[in-house]
Amino acid sequence: MIKEGNIGVTTDNIFPVIKKFLYSDQEIFLREIVSNAVDATQKLKTLAGRGDYKGELGDLAVRVSIDKKARTLTVSDRGIGMTAEEIDKYINQIAFSGAEEFLEKYKNDANAIIGHFGLGFYSSFMVSSRVDIVSRSWQEGAQAVKWSCDGSPAFTIEECDKADRGTDIVLHIDDEYKDFLKEEKISSLLEKYCKFLPVPVVFGKKKEWKDGKQVTTDEDNQINDTQPAWTRKPSELNEEDYLKFYKQLYPFSEDPLFHIHLNVDYPFNLTGILYFPKIKNSIEIQKNKIQLYCNQVFVTDSVEGIVPNFLTLLHGVIDSPDIPLNVSRSYLQNDVNVKKISNHITKKVGESLLKIFNSDRKQFEEKWDDLKIFIEYGILTEEKFWNQAEKFVLVKNTDGKYFTLEEYKTLVSASQTDKDGQMVCLYASDREKQYSYAESARSKGYDVLLMNGELDVPFMQHLESKLEKTRFVRVDSDVVDNLIPKADKAAVSLSEDDQNKLKDLFKNSLPAMDKVNFDIRLDSLGKDSVPVMLTQNEFMRRMKDMSALQAGMSFYGEMPDSYAVVVNTDSPLVQEALSAPEEESTKQKLSQMVDLALLGSGMLKGEALDKFIRRSFEMI
Repeated sequence: MIKEGNIGVTTDNIFPVIKKFLYSDQEIFLREIVSNAVDATQKLKTLAGRGDYKGELGDLAVRVSIDKKARTLTVSDRGIGMTAEEIDKYINQIAFSGAEEFLEKYKNDANAIIGHFGLGFYSSFMVSSRVDIVSRSWQEGAQAVKWSCDGSPAFTIEECDKADRGTDIVLHIDDEYKDFLKEEKISSLLEKYCKFLPVPVVFGKKKEWKDGKQVTTDEDNQINDTQPAWTRKPSELNEEDYLKFYKQLYPFSEDPLFHIHLNVDYPFNLTGILYFPKIKNSIEIQKNKIQLYCNQVFVTDSVEGIVPNFLTLLHGVIDSPDIPLNVSRSYLQNDVNVKKISNHITKKVGESLLKIFNSDRKQFEEKWDDLKIFIEYGILTEEKFWNQAEKFVLVKNTDGKYFTLEEYKTLVSASQTDKDGQMVCLYASDREKQYSYAESARSKGYDVLLMNGELDVPFMQHLESKLEKTRFVRVDSDVVDNLIPKADKAAVSLSEDDQNKLKDLFKNSLPAMDKVNFDIRLDSLGKDSVPVMLTQNEFMRRMKDMSALQAGMSFYGEMPDSYAVVVNTDSPLVQEALSAPEEESTKQKLSQMVDLALLGSGMLKGEALDKFIRRSFEMI
């Protein structure tokens, strides 16, 4: 007996909507069909566990096969199957999910059921000219039935022969999508979407090299790991297991720094493992390595906007049945459950890092230089994370010693508080280039931090806004006595005419440089201080550094570099130059003093450097 009818939809345009708008990628159909097959299998296992089904379970693998001659792709399971009435109810009445009803009935036993698919089955029409369902229910004496639809609301359903329980979904692939009849294409999609499903998924037979060629064996090619690490309890895993799983996810990556195992059952269900990878250069390259799953079904790896920004730098897996199986990122971003999960993960990451810091500080310090980009990025982008991170965020000085923010305050507050009561944290961004400046500061009893990370400039800005009466100053931004002013500066004793004369002498001795402005500044620094040094204003340099990170500040990056040429009016060499400015020896000494200042800042190059070398030999 053949039954004909129309699918229960309100418009004839449902299939164009499904094909174009319901899913963002055609390939998603395979995930949906295989997941439905796994769902049906899990339902049967639940029934057997409750004693409702007393038959043999046997082989429960979901099998995917291609028939190139018939131009079909088939997904078969030995799960719960369907009667004609159930097909009419769950297939013909669109958006009525069988899983919803089943979950309600068996809510205490069916936690592993994927469910919530709704229109999932109809994604098959994105690539098919016709879809057949051949199904036989698990119920004793059930009659097998075949349902067919060609992508219009019209369908047929008839009795058929099928020896075994379960369902075959047969997709007659449209000419436009013949790539889905290629083994390598299907294999890659199964690897992407189904490699951690909880029921074995088999695609053909395994192949091996023999006598110089690839031959097919008799062994099933199971493409998935049914019990991935994140589904197991932390107590069941050791460090080797976590590393092995990381290599399974990212085969060619370096070993990670740390891992965090998420295992939450209230106020929502959430499992997963997050890894802190080693980052060598650009942040952007490393984003979106977290894989989002729903009951072991892959959802997306485009997690930016779904999880907090700084977590997009992490690697790993997050799995929650509360994440909807919908590939639209905009849908996910607006989902209430996703936002709750996102906030909880931030909290969990902070708690876990604090625990690692407290339990093994030595290891934490050893990995800090690689880890700090994650911590600083989190602090800069997530206010809630700062409240946790301030307890374990570290700073490192030029001696390679690490301190928490509270520890560093205790170390330097007494010696490095200026006349206005502000604690001044001195730092170098390049240990070698700013060595002499740092040594000058250290000779005064000051400590110097090394802030050479990609995000250190905005991070210092953030700390200045968070820490009371604290500012950061680079060691080459002024002469050492002015970095942490303890009293008002000594006045220059020269007359105004002598001051102008001195400024002209040094200005005329400076080499011309593209996009560089020099400002001559006179300071009374004492006879023992160097005669000339180069400094760069902290604010302007910081703005130029920030312009490289923030597009809206690009105008700072286009401005010329401005440097102060600080002339020590107490220096005997400077006073000598002022007393005999016209002598040739004075001009040579002026040029030598200026070039030494430029050389100390790494700015003496090209022709100017060549002249300096030649002049130095002449003066010996």
